[in-house]
Amino acid sequence: MERRPLARGRVKAPLDFDDVIYGIHAVSEALEAGESILALHVASDRARDPALRALLSVAEERGLRARFEGRDFFARLPYKAHQGVVARSAPFPYADLEEVLTPRDGTPLLVVILDHLTDPHNVGAIVRTAACIGANGVVLPDRRSAGVNATVRKAAAGATARIPIAQVTNIAQSIAAMKKRGLWIAGAEAGEGALPMYEVDLRRDLALVIGAEGSGLAPLVARNCDFLVKIPMLAGVASLNASVAAGVLLYEVLRQRRFAAAAGHEA
Repeated sequence: MERRPLARGRVKAPLDFDDVIYGIHAVSEALEAGESILALHVASDRARDPALRALLSVAEERGLRARFEGRDFFARLPYKAHQGVVARSAPFPYADLEEVLTPRDGTPLLVVILDHLTDPHNVGAIVRTAACIGANGVVLPDRRSAGVNATVRKAAAGATARIPIAQVTNIAQSIAAMKKRGLWIAGAEAGEGALPMYEVDLRRDLALVIGAEGSGLAPLVARNCDFLVKIPMLAGVASLNASVAAGVLLYEVLRQRRFAAAAGHEA
């Protein structure tokens, strides 16, 4: 599909390009992170909104002049939660796997691998959680998976600009490369053979693999994990949404590491 710049009052086709960012927080974070914004469109009837004025101030500092649009411009957009702000950026800058695997600050590595998640809301929410807890990066496949598109950026609330995200051809091969670098691979599973998260040491260099919605981990990916980990469930509850499960497990990683660091400091 040919990519055309946004034009005042004219949206000939739905703006479903991957390089669209919408929503005040997502666009603000992209600007703050220095992403290349090519065009910024703002609803003229929201020009006095304090949050929007702050965004416009940052845009002006970056040398970017907003174009004020009428309601008809935004009414044609497929993005309903745009909050009167739509930006078009350069294509999303995926990181190399090496960047994701680069240690920092002497802390154990933590990488999140998404095994063919197709729901962009789940992908965005997981990226946001991974950024919040200081993970080193997120890895996702380039096929049969949601890439970093407009919906992912919105769901991540700007976090896609704050954490390296690598797109790889083969998840199993990437796991093998991580094992050679000394990472332990933990697969999130709810079935038999998985250990409760409280009984597993998650303080080491770690890659946490989150399986696809419904089907879970691919068999080959599951076989390549060093161990499987699950969230303890009460009777009658089968499973959690992928992004919720990822959030619970990632904060358990953070809890164990913070507890270990505090214990070491006291000693």
